[in-house]
Amino acid sequence: MTPADLSRALFDLVTASAERRRASGASVSLELAPDQIVLERPKLREHGDWASSIALRIAKQFGTNPRELAGELAEGLAAVEGVASAEVAGPGFINIRLDAAAAGALAKTIVEAGDAYGHGTTQAGRHINLEFVSANPTGPLHIGHTRWAALGDAMSRVLRAAGAEVANEYYINDAGTQMDNFGASVLAAAKGEPTPENGYPGQYVADLAQRVLEREPHLLEFPDEVALHTAKEIAYELQLAEIRASLERFNVHFDVWTSERRLQQRGDDGLSDVDTAVERLRTQGHVFDADGAVWVRTTDFGDDKDRVIRRSNGEYTYFAADAAYYLDKSDRGFTHKIYLLGADHHGYVHRLKALAGAAGDDPERDIEVLIGQLVSINGAKLSKRAGNIIELDDLQAWLGTDALRYTLARYPADSPIAIDPEILQRRTNDNPVFYVQYAHARTAAVDRNAASVGVDRSSFAPELLEHETESALLGALQEFPRIVAQAAELLEPHRVARYIEELAGLYHRWYDNCRVLPLGDEPIGDLQRTRLWLNDATGQVIRNGLDLLGVSAPERM
Repeated sequence: MTPADLSRALFDLVTASAERRRASGASVSLELAPDQIVLERPKLREHGDWASSIALRIAKQFGTNPRELAGELAEGLAAVEGVASAEVAGPGFINIRLDAAAAGALAKTIVEAGDAYGHGTTQAGRHINLEFVSANPTGPLHIGHTRWAALGDAMSRVLRAAGAEVANEYYINDAGTQMDNFGASVLAAAKGEPTPENGYPGQYVADLAQRVLEREPHLLEFPDEVALHTAKEIAYELQLAEIRASLERFNVHFDVWTSERRLQQRGDDGLSDVDTAVERLRTQGHVFDADGAVWVRTTDFGDDKDRVIRRSNGEYTYFAADAAYYLDKSDRGFTHKIYLLGADHHGYVHRLKALAGAAGDDPERDIEVLIGQLVSINGAKLSKRAGNIIELDDLQAWLGTDALRYTLARYPADSPIAIDPEILQRRTNDNPVFYVQYAHARTAAVDRNAASVGVDRSSFAPELLEHETESALLGALQEFPRIVAQAAELLEPHRVARYIEELAGLYHRWYDNCRVLPLGDEPIGDLQRTRLWLNDATGQVIRNGLDLLGVSAPERM
């Protein structure tokens, strides 16, 4: 019996109770769906497999006290096939215990579902644009970008697992002053001159300059403006290619790469997307003219001040590009936009939400802006190429993709992280990623060893899974779909990491107490075969959880 089955049974009992009360003349106002009946795992195993507080939630609508209603529901649950007992606790909680066969049946369900176990439909119908990383193409990705890459990709994976259609998007800030400064820095390096004021230092600039000269040997013979433009464009192309390659090596894939330049390019009508964005916002009634400039009344939507979108000299502000980009996402069919921004972008939260409102969307429903906090790694060395940052490539080479991705996705976005590299490099249980991966490798080893002595899954007798560690393990396995749905709803993939760590611990305890392989001359029976189902189900769930975090599940360690 799955949690969904149990929720449905409890829903049917609640509905029947409401109908009986109405039939007797009572007024019962009840609006409830099966998925609104939430089951929780009790903290103490002796309290049962599941607990529900539904009686406390709806007793007032039923015109009765919670404990009386809980007693009525518990009596009905006790008669449901697969439920061993249902008891009332405290002011109206219901503690539910499944019989061994009903609980153990889940092991076969998981193995047969395979990679799909844990996936659901709670986010079905949502078309989400998820923007993260979006570093300027003026240098290599650094430690901050590394965190947003790991976290953003994990968010995308859990959202897709919950049924959403998600596009991972990278916004290329390839227009404006910073690109001109970048080009000037590369050209200066090519000439052997010092880095210009407001330029970009670092060995990587010198390396780019050398590659630019290899691509265009006559660069230094060009007129200054042509040389600057050429150096900027070639270096931009090379640096963006490096960023793409770094992300792919980190197992992070972007579906869409959107260029800021494209939004500023003028079409046949002489207008750019930025030009039309201003007029589109004006039709919504939130644009006004004052002091020769064009403004958006973002204070209508909680911003601390109205924003200039076009200055009195006719130049657009960054806000104009943001507006054009937001509308561009809407035009591509994305009804929900999620932005994952760095710690220095707090000012963007109200601005982007106000922009959504000015565009006619609901700022509380159609857009989410998450601000990630800083991450530090003890002992990490600044990049030799960049000089003033810790590069993604260096971190990956030092700590490994799995350890880095798992650790960075293991904490919520708004939590600062201080990583101890010594722990991440240990092959011990205090290293979370090793602990989880080792549990998976152990399930694979059990599978191999079972095959070598003739234990297979040719029979399945779930009623034999009676050991207390089996009950605890099965209870945790049942939780995985709910954890995935919750992680997607709250945009918190760290819940998956914490869950599979708990699952790994329960598996290790089961492994220490329950043997799959027969001892000595003990004959192979249904108990060994059924435990193999449970072993393989656990491995499948750990593997599915690691995949949601973009981390591998090794079969040997």
